[in-house]
Formats: sequence, structure tokens, C-alpha cells
Amino acid sequence: MKDKVRIFSYLPNPRVWKSIIAANYGGIEIEVIGDKPRNLVNWLWDYDAKLLTDAEKESYKELKKKGRRGFAGELYKTDEFLKAHPFGTVPAAFGGTEKVGVFESNSILREVARLSGHETLYGGSDVHMKSRIDSFLDVNLVFSREFQVYILELEDLNKYTHARTNSAYEFYLDGVEASLSTNDYLAGSNLTIADISFVCEISQFLREGHYEAEIQKKGLDLISRNFKKDYPLSFKHLFTLSDIKEFSSVMGTYLDWYKEKNL
Repeated sequence: MKDKVRIFSYLPNPRVWKSIIAANYGGIEIEVIGDKPRNLVNWLWDYDAKLLTDAEKESYKELKKKGRRGFAGELYKTDEFLKAHPFGTVPAAFGGTEKVGVFESNSILREVARLSGHETLYGGSDVHMKSRIDSFLDVNLVFSREFQVYILELEDLNKYTHARTNSAYEFYLDGVEASLSTNDYLAGSNLTIADISFVCEISQFLREGHYEAEIQKKGLDLISRNFKKDYPLSFKHLFTLSDIKEFSSVMGTYLDWYKEKNL
């Protein structure tokens, strides 16, 4: 299949869920390959990614690269992988028979939406609506970058990182709340990939709640402590969409712990 999309990543990964949910709406299939984060050190990072045996690790030792962005130790990355993905990160998508590398979860999400041909997921033929959707995705990406640092540094969390993440959280959700006060969905009257990305990123951010005790020991508090009160429209949007089949079939029980405490 010429337009096949294959994604390699750690799993489960809410950022990969974006593309799977979009594929559900678009009626297309994508292939997702991966493993738990701690196990990816034992994988060959490639279009034909696979779990390596000890013998294979020895034969591939010249491919070892120092892990970055949340991965400690060394990783086995082929030259073909790094050519397609020059930043060397996951999720890593490969598109079509040419195996074109597409990186950053929102860009992979866009690719899936384009391939699906869905009428409204990515604005249809309206270039202005496409650009509006892109605007939400770009702001979303800035927020996700800030909270990724926050989550990865929880053991050594300091007031500066906490304050910076809190600022990004407020900036993003202030905009989301403002948009939802005049629209049924983020970009307008139809569900788009901007809504899909919002649901997946906020769901991932809320897992800071799993580290509440550790955060409080540092004299700080959960950034999302008053999410429901401060951003009621965003809160409702998240849980309304996450209960829809196209979302819930992918997200599973990921938010159940939060619902039990806050719904």
C-alpha cells in the first residue's frame, strides 16, 4: 500500500494515540510498533524495528548511539533511521513506499488526517481553516515541550521548572477555554485534529497526579490541582471526547484513575 504509515515508539504513548484516533475517524489503518520505554534500549531503531537478541546486539554494536530525551544508556539506531529521523527521537513515522520520515506527533497526526481524506479533520479544502488548526497544534506543541521537561525532571524538580510549566499550562488552557466559550470545538463547529491533540496531551499531563506526594515534598503543588474549577469548558471537552468510541477504544482506562478522583 503506497500510503501506508508505520510508527515506531515507546508504548503506551498518548502522542501516538493522536494518529490512531485520527485514523479511526478517517477509516484508515496505520501500523504501530514498539515496547515499554525501558525496553527500547533492546530494540533496533529502524523502519523494520525489532527486539534484538544478545547475538544481534553484538553484531549491531557499531550502531550504538547515546540515548537522549528521556532514554538513558545507548540505543541501536541504523543509518537509515537517522537519515529519515535526523533528531533521532520517537514517535518516528515512515510514510509510503519511500519510507519518508515524519517526526513530531502533531506532524504525524497531520499526515494521517491528510491521508484519510476526512472532510473536516484537517479543514477539508479550506486553507484558512487548515491554518487555524495548525495554530492550535503549534501552541499545543509548545505546551507539550514544557511539560515533557517537567515530567522527566520530577525527581529533581525545582521551583523554576515548576513555575515555567505552570505558565505554559495557563497560557495554553486560557486559549482553549476562550475558544470553547464561542465554539463547540477548538477550531470551530467541527471536530478536528486540534481537538484530538488537545485530548491526548492534556491526558498525559494529568499524570502528574501520580507524583503528587513527591511534588509536595518539594514544597510545591500539582499544577492541574484546580483544572475542573479554573477551566470548566476544557475539562468538559476532555471528558466528553474521551468517552467517544473513536477515542475510548484507543485510550482505554488511561484516565480512569483521574475520573474516580474528580468526576
